[in-house]
Amino acid sequence: MSRLPDGAHGDAEAIACFRGVTARGLAEVSDDPRALDGGGWWAVVIDFEGRSTFARFEAVEFRNDEAVAVPPAPWPGTPLDSWTSSMTHDEYVNGVEAVRARIAVGDVYQVNLCRMLSAPVPSDVTDLLGLGRALAREHPAPFGGVISLPGAGVHVACASPELFLRRDGATVTSSPIKGTARVLAEMLDKDVAENVMIVDLVRNDLGRVCATGNVHVDALLAVEHHPGLVHLVSTVSGQLRPDAGWPQLLDATFPPGSVSGAPKSSALRAIADLEPAPRGPYCGAVGWVDADRRRAELAVGIRSFFLDLSQKAPQLRFGTGAGITWGSDPELEWAETVLKADRLLQVAATEVPAKTEEQS
Repeated sequence: MSRLPDGAHGDAEAIACFRGVTARGLAEVSDDPRALDGGGWWAVVIDFEGRSTFARFEAVEFRNDEAVAVPPAPWPGTPLDSWTSSMTHDEYVNGVEAVRARIAVGDVYQVNLCRMLSAPVPSDVTDLLGLGRALAREHPAPFGGVISLPGAGVHVACASPELFLRRDGATVTSSPIKGTARVLAEMLDKDVAENVMIVDLVRNDLGRVCATGNVHVDALLAVEHHPGLVHLVSTVSGQLRPDAGWPQLLDATFPPGSVSGAPKSSALRAIADLEPAPRGPYCGAVGWVDADRRRAELAVGIRSFFLDLSQKAPQLRFGTGAGITWGSDPELEWAETVLKADRLLQVAATEVPAKTEEQS
């Protein structure tokens, strides 16, 4: 279904910024993935729970640089002591043990267990452009970006290092991340096992929509260094069948396997049972689709902030989690959630003035 939010047509506040592209001039908003097989350039936000927002923009600027160019905007800063967690230390540790109990009886092999952090923001905060600009400067990420859709109530500032789906014509690629440590020497055998398990899941997902025999593992357990930590990353690609459009591709692959678990259906049941708060855009998909050029780049919505204006007091939300296997140490898994959040919360804590030096 296509819709145009009241007052949204031509709304100068609606904007989407990613590497080498800035889009303005909101034309329509849809929740129907069939729209992505039509024409135009679309910003995409899909909540982990499945709520989809596809926004078509009419004024799209493509640049040769790799920067995320976010317009200057203020950010009040979110004090580090203002964050609350949907799960305490003890609750998360108990959750890890609950996952291990399910693994012990064969219900599931791996579950990505997450907790949601929330912090109040002043009532005059209506977007995340200032925070998104700070992330682009202080925590650059390969799939970072900002989407601001005031009429649709969608505000996301993403610093994701993980590729969910890239499309170039009929070629589709996914690069799941499993395995996180401060330095490579701290990576465990458990991290390697996690990665290999999810690679198999992603191969199966893509195999549902790709031509038989055309799904390949292009890279296995590659090491990527990001600010403050290191990841193990693998890459899987395939050739889409002619009858597979965006509805079929998303149905086959969403939610991303790296942030759900294996088998995916069993992992999702565990997540529903054990996580007390919805994830929203965190662990969903954030990115863009260029239907005219048959290209797309969707990130897994990790290391991402989003604004929740549905409450009486506006809230900034941020999620962090870890992949749980039989070999998991509950305390180490809790520490991994802290490691993933620490640097990003530091960036969010810094105030960005309304007038920057470059505007002076």
